[in-house]
Amino acid sequence: MWQPVFMISGYFIGILGLSMLFPAAVDMYYTGQNWSPFISSAIISLFIGLSLYFGNRTKIDKISIRQGYLITAMSWLFLTLLASLPFMLTGTANGFADALFEATSGITTTGATIITDLDKTPKSILLWRSLLNGLGGIGIVIFAVALLPFLGIGGMQIFQRESSDLNEKLMPKISYIAKRIILVYAVLLAITFIGLLWAGMGKFDAINHTLSAVSTGGFSTKNTSVGYFDNVWVEIVLMFGMIAGSLPLTWYLMLLQFKKQNSFRSAQVPFFLKTLLIYVLFTTLWLTLSNSQYPFWKALRYAAFNVVSMTTDCGFVSVDYMQWGLFAQTIFLIFALTGGCSGSTSGGVKAFRWQVIFAFLKKSMINMTEPNRVLPIKIKDMPVDYNVINSVFIFILAFGFSILGLTVLVAITGVDFTTALSAIIGCITNAGPGIGSIIGPAGTYAPLSDFIKYMCVIAMLLGRLEVMTILVVLTRNFWKK
Repeated sequence: MWQPVFMISGYFIGILGLSMLFPAAVDMYYTGQNWSPFISSAIISLFIGLSLYFGNRTKIDKISIRQGYLITAMSWLFLTLLASLPFMLTGTANGFADALFEATSGITTTGATIITDLDKTPKSILLWRSLLNGLGGIGIVIFAVALLPFLGIGGMQIFQRESSDLNEKLMPKISYIAKRIILVYAVLLAITFIGLLWAGMGKFDAINHTLSAVSTGGFSTKNTSVGYFDNVWVEIVLMFGMIAGSLPLTWYLMLLQFKKQNSFRSAQVPFFLKTLLIYVLFTTLWLTLSNSQYPFWKALRYAAFNVVSMTTDCGFVSVDYMQWGLFAQTIFLIFALTGGCSGSTSGGVKAFRWQVIFAFLKKSMINMTEPNRVLPIKIKDMPVDYNVINSVFIFILAFGFSILGLTVLVAITGVDFTTALSAIIGCITNAGPGIGSIIGPAGTYAPLSDFIKYMCVIAMLLGRLEVMTILVVLTRNFWKK
């Protein structure tokens, strides 16, 4: 049972260890002061990864549901622990809690940070944060497309037939999917990077913001995030990257292959884009009418960028929208909960689940006046199985109760309710910024206690792994033979 789990975990850890060599090389080029912690971290990670891989190497044709859960949970646990090593060894983090928080935020593409002065942070650390965003982004997509449909979490089984026809063989399936997705991911990164260079951003900043935008991770190299550049073209390019990363990466493949766009995965795309447009227009009009300092075009610029950033759960900011008032704080939490598409790098509830919920509500309201009418639940003329609907509602319940439970635990420490709630929502949706003076777009999570940071780490992992993946592993029944 454990061989495939350790083998695949070792493979991922090995990739993480090799990635640590890039920040080391960057540091040697710029200052030569912080390269040794990355080399040490790389050696430790490679040793553990290669030991697990070669010590448990075996041919994997089939995998059980239980092994699928373990592979997912243990891989992400190992990766976050080892990814925190550079933050501790370089002294960037003030203790293990801070290091674990920053690493988890990076690899889950949350974008929340404990670093208070990014402008003075070594370039090697800045690049490491962005690399974690990039690695986490591609890892999330492969996980969502290859493993989640197999596990049937949160209605994801609806995409099982769309992934590939190799559902019985895990390793060939992952390899087959990964090659195609990595190609699309690389193309999106290249387009965004070239666009940022064209817009006037420097190479180092462009690399970091490209990785963070397409992965919808939100880590910036500046204290004031994208607002530092005050460049409308930079914002437009980053919006392209964020939206591109929030669409299913397999959808691009279907476009390139001229396949008929008649699937649940592709049905999310117009729904998500329409929702995003409505959010942007609504916020623009509200900002124009409620604030005389924002004429229409200025309001459109700032509303578009920040709404796209929060709805895609990226977390970049171009302005401190907390200054827009309490209503803005409320709607930005709603934007974060919405999320992007399944099979994308985005977090949140995800577009297809909202489609299922709305379709179910529509049917229920019709049946209230016409109880004898038999109506199938459909999305774009495609019937949705009741097992999928049941799975979606279980996910929503688990998601909601996780927010409630973690918020209560955070609030017990004495922080105000707004900070407690928005911190957990910001982390579990992988959006990053919360609301309020402490963790708002102009703040960081650094002032919070270690206990709160651990709760936020749990929230980030729960949100990134679709909640049920971790909760199932923690049940007693899971460990019964």
